[in-house]
Amino acid sequence: MSGATEERREGPRIPIEMWVEETTGSERYFRRAGNLSRGGLRLEHTIPLPVGTIVNLTFTLPGDKSPVDVSGEIVSAAAPEDLRMGVKFVDPTPDARAKIDAFLARAGV
Repeated sequence: MSGATEERREGPRIPIEMWVEETTGSERYFRRAGNLSRGGLRLEHTIPLPVGTIVNLTFTLPGDKSPVDVSGEIVSAAAPEDLRMGVKFVDPTPDARAKIDAFLARAGV
């Protein structure tokens, strides 16, 4: 196997339960996150969007009061019956990065 199939995640993923607001164009959905890392998250119980789709995400991390706004790219999608997809954060703002990093540090990651 080539290196292209190696792990691409940025940092370890930790399990998390939170709601994520996802907007794509004029559509808005509320999804459940299953895990979070410095570089992205996994959305659960959702009909996957095509890989490469750019979405806008808004979520409030457990223990925080203010929301995180970040763009993401769908980088993996399970079979439709699995109802989940992986999202890679795209150019997070320094504020978004700081909130995610602080949360992961509190979680011991």
